[in-house]
Amino acid sequence: MGLVIPSSPLPILADASFFVALFNEREQGHHRCKSAYEAISGPLFTVEACITEALHLLHHAEPAVKAILTSLQRGALLVPFRLTDCASDVAHLMSKYADTPCDFADACMIAMAGQLNTGDILTLDGDFAHYRWNRNKRFRLLIPLE
Repeated sequence: MGLVIPSSPLPILADASFFVALFNEREQGHHRCKSAYEAISGPLFTVEACITEALHLLHHAEPAVKAILTSLQRGALLVPFRLTDCASDVAHLMSKYADTPCDFADACMIAMAGQLNTGDILTLDGDFAHYRWNRNKRFRLLIPLE
């Protein structure tokens, strides 16, 4: 199964696992993430928790950290999510998916999917195949998990 890049103008979400693999050539999904990134036009949407997670995991790679921060400055990466607007939703999602378990960053991404009305996501995290946004909508994983 190849990349699934939407032709619609819906926002595309980007998870921390995508950033880590995109900027770390040693990651198993690096080439898949790079191909996906090159096929997309327009900004990506994420949450601060995913940026924090990615920067923590990539702290040893200064060019990667700089690239993520530059993407934010240039508007190629957007962070419209505000935790104060939906903290109860995030807490509910973490509880709902406690069996997965759903971490804070994932819960924020699920909540943001509902806010932006899209489930198109760049991720290597298979948990997003299990999660649902807006109660019952499946995420569309744009990168094959293999």
